[in-house]
Amino acid sequence: MPTPAHDFNQSVIDEFRARQGKVGGPFEGGDLLLLTTTGAKSGAPHTTPLGYVRHAGELLVVGSNLGAPQHPAWYHNLLARPQVEVELGADTFEALAVPAEGEQRVELFGEIVRAVPGYADYQAGTARTLPVVRLLPAEPDGWRAPGEVRTLAGKLLEVHTWLRAQLRHVGAETEAHFTARADHTGPGAPPAPGLGLQIRQRCLAFCQTLEFHHTSEDAHLFPGIAAHHPHLAGTFERLRDEHRTVARIQGELVSLLGEVAIAEPERFRVELARMTAELTAHLEHEEETLLPLLEEVPWPPPRP
Repeated sequence: MPTPAHDFNQSVIDEFRARQGKVGGPFEGGDLLLLTTTGAKSGAPHTTPLGYVRHAGELLVVGSNLGAPQHPAWYHNLLARPQVEVELGADTFEALAVPAEGEQRVELFGEIVRAVPGYADYQAGTARTLPVVRLLPAEPDGWRAPGEVRTLAGKLLEVHTWLRAQLRHVGAETEAHFTARADHTGPGAPPAPGLGLQIRQRCLAFCQTLEFHHTSEDAHLFPGIAAHHPHLAGTFERLRDEHRTVARIQGELVSLLGEVAIAEPERFRVELARMTAELTAHLEHEEETLLPLLEEVPWPPPRP
């Protein structure tokens, strides 16, 4: 049964969408966006109206929960599934949700309080540290779509291109993390460069996209092709076996990157390079096997 808070949120969401981001009542004149996260346990989409602050070209939201003692549900969701959808005015786009850490979080919260002083009252009213979440571009740096997609082969190549770019981005962020540690001089421990959660969120985005990609192949793509090419049934079974191996590597990658803040750099680099090579080899093998079969299949699929 919907609660009064749910009904209020839904009324704000409906007004926001009907009026392209303009709402009245307590939010009138304020900066408001809609954040859609995926339930950490349910897997269902959840949309929440949130105030935001724009700083240095980034959108920032705060897990204030009105100063309640626990983090809001949407924050727990994005920690488990970092790819989110943002509605801002009339625009809708995908983003990567990255909580700020350490000194970066302190600095950004100061900027937020300068823009919206009420957040200082929420922080004063609770013992927990209010999370500051950066809504970063979902696409990794340097990613370029491979042109107009007209066939299923092109769509497969587009997904693989995105996955390769995400892997490169994870590697680049990891190197930035180790460089910041190596550049530290003077007494005391090196300051945290603030990339730990960013690397984790980027890695989760990669792994969850790859998992969805493989699930779609196993459940729909492979059976559909095998119906017309029964002699390829053995090939698809080998690819399914490979998907299980890739799932194991994904789990190892998440565990490895979860320890980046305390890792020994050289051992970490060796392990990351090994996993990256294995994942890249899988993408190359899939392309060699599947692209010739998919060149004549139109994308998007024709309507019935």
